[in-house]
Amino acid sequence: MLIKGLQKLTLLDFPDRMACTLFTFGCNFRCPFCHNASLVLSDRADGTIIKEEEFFKFLRSRRGILEGVCISGGEPTLQPDLPDFIRRIRDLGFAVKLDTNGYRPAVLRTLMDGGLVDYVAMDVKNSLARYGETVGIARFDTAPIEESMDLLMEDRVPFEFRTTLVRGLHTPESIAEMGQRLSGNERFFLQTFEDSGDLIAKGLSGFDREETEALLAVLCNYVPNAQIRG
Repeated sequence: MLIKGLQKLTLLDFPDRMACTLFTFGCNFRCPFCHNASLVLSDRADGTIIKEEEFFKFLRSRRGILEGVCISGGEPTLQPDLPDFIRRIRDLGFAVKLDTNGYRPAVLRTLMDGGLVDYVAMDVKNSLARYGETVGIARFDTAPIEESMDLLMEDRVPFEFRTTLVRGLHTPESIAEMGQRLSGNERFFLQTFEDSGDLIAKGLSGFDREETEALLAVLCNYVPNAQIRG
């Protein structure tokens, strides 16, 4: 596992659990609004690598204190040893949450079938028609995204969808198309874009609260449990 960062305590990332969050390196998307560019682009990465044994030493020291581990990125499903890594975490008694962009449904299915994930958060970048533009890849094939959507909506594992709203990429029409495709009672969060200072692109902006609430109202026509986060 290429572990580039560790947040030793989070009360927000893993619903209903006190957890830590680790960040893996590498991603197969190039979303212009990505707030972790140093985890995605090799030319922005520093030399920091957290060794697995260092992480597990930390985790053993937090038994009885932390309840879960969030695995984020980057895109964690690109790590070939992810299943074995998760098994080691679970053997220590911790629950596991996976953050994913959904583009490797076979990996997601393996983790779910093996009972290796307790919660999954999938980033839904935009309507299918605007996915390539939003993830920075021309002629983007959305079939893997749809497969992961459908897999999660089988509701075998607790999950959420989440979308970061960016002016110029998201519109009431694209939000409506997302809602139609994912219509149901699942958790769905609209997140406000903020410039972290570590973006892939420049000159992006988010929506104000009133605009965000208007987009939420559109989504709630199809996903009544949708909420604003942030």
